Order: sequence, then C-alpha cells, then structure tokens
Amino acid sequence: MTRAEQRTVKAQQGVDAFNAENRVGALVRFWTGEREGDGMVGVTRSDAEVLSGHTGVVWIKGVSGCVALSHVQAIEDGG
Repeated sequence: MTRAEQRTVKAQQGVDAFNAENRVGALVRFWTGEREGDGMVGVTRSDAEVLSGHTGVVWIKGVSGCVALSHVQAIEDGG
C-alpha cells in the first residue's frame, strides 16, 4: 500500500469514528487556526468526510469552508 493510500485509510478511519459518535447537528468545539484557547462552539451541518484523499473534515454551520477533524472536539450534550 502506498503512503497516499495509507493516509486515505487513516483519514477514513477517523471520519468513520467521528460519524459513529456524532450525528449531523452535533454540538462541537472547534478551532479554525491554531488549536489554542477556548475555540468556538458550533453545530455540524454534515457528516464528516475525507477531503482530497487525505484529511478528515466536517462542515459547521456559519463557518465558511470545512474544519479538519483534528481541530474539532465533540461536546457532550449532558442528556
């Protein structure tokens, strides 16, 4: 398996894990730049997906563009 294929497989595994735990509409904390500070809070508007064969991402309401899963943290709803 090539390195590119390995990256795709690893990204897909991250996407699958995120989607298994979070539905569209999940409350998340996210960072659009450096993962520092409190970040922002938003709601997902899509399932996570692999972008360009190498990066797991999710789309968040009110955010232009997608956010890498490495910069997204699910917030438990306490329910």
